[in-house]
Amino acid sequence: MILQALTQYYQTMEQAGKIAAPGWGPVKVSFALYLGANGALERIVSVQTEQIRGKKTVLAPQVMNLPAPVKRTVGVAANFLCDNSGYLLGIDDKGKPKRTMECFSACKALHEKLLEGVDAPAAQAVLAFFRTWEPKKAREHPALAEHIDDILAGGNLVFRTKEGYVHENPAVRQAWETYYSSAGDGPRGICLITGEEGPVESVHPAIKNVTGAQSSGAALVSFNAPAFCSYGKEQNLNAPTGKYAAFAYTAALNHLLADRDHVYRVGDTTVVCWARGGGDAYVSFFGDIAFGAPTSYTVSDLQKMVKDLCSGNRVNFDDESLDPKMDFYILGISPNAARLSVRFFLKNTFGGFLKNVHAHYDRLEIVRPAYDGFEALPLWKLLSETVNQNSRDKSPSPQLAGDVLRAVLTDTRYPATLLNGVILRIRAEREITRGRAAILKAYYLKNPHPDVPKEVLQVSLNESSTSIPYNIGRLFSVLEAIQESANPGINATIKDKYFNSASTTPAVVFPTLIELAQKHLKKLSGSNRGLAITYNKQFTELMGKLGTEFPARMNIGQKGSFQLGYYHQTQARYQKKEEN
Repeated sequence: MILQALTQYYQTMEQAGKIAAPGWGPVKVSFALYLGANGALERIVSVQTEQIRGKKTVLAPQVMNLPAPVKRTVGVAANFLCDNSGYLLGIDDKGKPKRTMECFSACKALHEKLLEGVDAPAAQAVLAFFRTWEPKKAREHPALAEHIDDILAGGNLVFRTKEGYVHENPAVRQAWETYYSSAGDGPRGICLITGEEGPVESVHPAIKNVTGAQSSGAALVSFNAPAFCSYGKEQNLNAPTGKYAAFAYTAALNHLLADRDHVYRVGDTTVVCWARGGGDAYVSFFGDIAFGAPTSYTVSDLQKMVKDLCSGNRVNFDDESLDPKMDFYILGISPNAARLSVRFFLKNTFGGFLKNVHAHYDRLEIVRPAYDGFEALPLWKLLSETVNQNSRDKSPSPQLAGDVLRAVLTDTRYPATLLNGVILRIRAEREITRGRAAILKAYYLKNPHPDVPKEVLQVSLNESSTSIPYNIGRLFSVLEAIQESANPGINATIKDKYFNSASTTPAVVFPTLIELAQKHLKKLSGSNRGLAITYNKQFTELMGKLGTEFPARMNIGQKGSFQLGYYHQTQARYQKKEEN
């Protein structure tokens, strides 16, 4: 399903002229070898361009559309018209001169095979270069003097004559395309993607730009041990994929991963998404909504568009009409040595995914402090609530990140690890932030618990709630406020000492807290009688709901109600201060 969707996307993009034809692909090039008509190397020119990397502008290789490079293993395998100095010049700094000569010989043989009958000056110049070039004297060549160190560092080289780049010559391009379409030494079989019969690729092209994977590329389809093989088949013959399909799905995925503005990172997972009909507007809009990507649209504008799309109506975004019925795909992949692991692959309509994300944000909605600038909590912010922000590594658990994203996109139950992570942070820090309260609310709305009734899962304070744990949490917040008002500037409040025990064994803790509060109220009456009366009224009202006996012990669900009650009551107190 993944490979079929990517192949279909490749076909759409090829028809639109936005992706290379079969046999061609983007390659990073650092230098051009200028050849004379007789094949002599006249000079070497850098083709690197200034590119912005973070806050700096640096020289980086230029991306060119060149004959698709081979996927190299331990053997010698040459590329056509573009390669490193070991293959094109017969020199490198790897300290293995015998192997370097084998690389040059393989490259020479490939070019002689493809260009021998090509009637074009550019092709004849390249052939003459390989026939006259002497690798043993290469380091002494004056054309290499200026860039020798950079060339030996491993950058790719291309050929150029006075007519232009050799790979742009029509006759040379035709020779490569004829060779590419007929090449293939694998056995014939039925392609699992296209259903067509033809040569089966034993090694698929590499996937690049996956965060954490090898920079040279990693494999999405790969078999590297006998335990993974069956019926005597080796390597990718276990999953027979035709030459065209292997090129198409890898070219499509590399195209998606190369667009850094539309690639998202969740934990160790690299996430890409695409619409069946192509178009960057779908991906941009989804990134704004689901991943909190920066956008020029206001929050209210985005919310209106989401509402319209969820209702089945088209909207205009970035001068493109978005169809809520368009098939939409989301792929999450993680690095695994020389291979890639698929974290998830999801298919739905564009509007269907937006409905699921919108429902997630509805569940997260909760009263927020005035200093909190997030209208809605993006996924990265949500996951950060499960991590100790004082630790060196502030990354959330990769497994948790993937599980939460899958739950959001499919509108299914949140993983228990999300709740566990928040509970651990609350216990360790005795602090309920807006994000942690939002997670508690969203989790129990999607994962119902008998001790967390819907009456406590509200956006703001529910004064009419009869939930005992919820009102105990409210009472704790009032007791803390009484202490802070009676002792302005106090360094540590009852929250620092009693919060965890109050939410676990309230019958043991609250008699002490109530006795302490009476002393604080008496002290406060002397300095601010009006405030003392207000707090005493709140205290009396809550005690009337709770009675004289507190629960001996509260379970995890009751703790959640307690924590939400505490958060709601605290935010209500702060809001009243701001209004005054």
